[in-house]
Amino acid sequence: MSLLSSILLGVIQGVTEFLPVSSSGHLAIAEHLLNISADVPEFFDVLLHLGTLAAVFAAYWTDIRDMVVEFFLGVSDLVHHTTPTPVPPARRLILLIVVGTLPLFAVLPVKDLVAGLGDNMYFVAAALLVTGCLLFASDRVRKGRKKERNASLLDVLLVGAAQAVATCPGISRSGTTITAGCFVGFDRKFAVRYSFLMSIPAILGANILSLKDAVEAGINWAEFPIYLVGVAVSAVVGYACIRLLKLIAEKGKFGFFAYYCWAAGALTLILTVIQK
Repeated sequence: MSLLSSILLGVIQGVTEFLPVSSSGHLAIAEHLLNISADVPEFFDVLLHLGTLAAVFAAYWTDIRDMVVEFFLGVSDLVHHTTPTPVPPARRLILLIVVGTLPLFAVLPVKDLVAGLGDNMYFVAAALLVTGCLLFASDRVRKGRKKERNASLLDVLLVGAAQAVATCPGISRSGTTITAGCFVGFDRKFAVRYSFLMSIPAILGANILSLKDAVEAGINWAEFPIYLVGVAVSAVVGYACIRLLKLIAEKGKFGFFAYYCWAAGALTLILTVIQK
């Protein structure tokens, strides 16, 4: 794989992982339309996702730190039967993230089938069109007020179910989960924050499952420095996109991304037909 391909895919991953336009769909499109799919090792895909995970840690470090502290305080309170009422927000947020992650386990038996959908450009194009419809609808949802203090377990299960659906290439994880959060009544700022924090176990879990296959497929250590460049690019670009999405979500202006997804889906469909 060339250095230029590594940088290009790093930019695509960083932009599309967090902006609601589907990173998996865009990576699949780039690899197929640029004819570099054979040159992109599975191990590099894993590293790219770890790069964007680092961006989440950087952007939400305060929340993550508070949850880690509250986790250990919570264990201590359980042992000593001293759990406070109400439960601290950061501690309750841990529970909400754990419950919201549960629907992903339903995808495990069919994960290979889902991953294989990325080779079908017709499916990816259709999924982008669906993502556009979801984003268009999210702008028209009444602003909610729920946060970690009053969001219910059913609320986060529904958002988690949306995240499970978004494992399909072309369906935006961030766009789908933020939209689902808006539909169940989340405050827009909280919908964005919850979506990104919930991505941590999702990305870690997906990479752990993929790592074994990636290692078995072989790692070209001579290209490892090239991989690291792509990872660094995905982390930096991803962090910038998180900051941008925060501003956009607060104003409820996902419409631009809806039109983009429709255009990208239609263009992918046209190019696929032409190539066939």
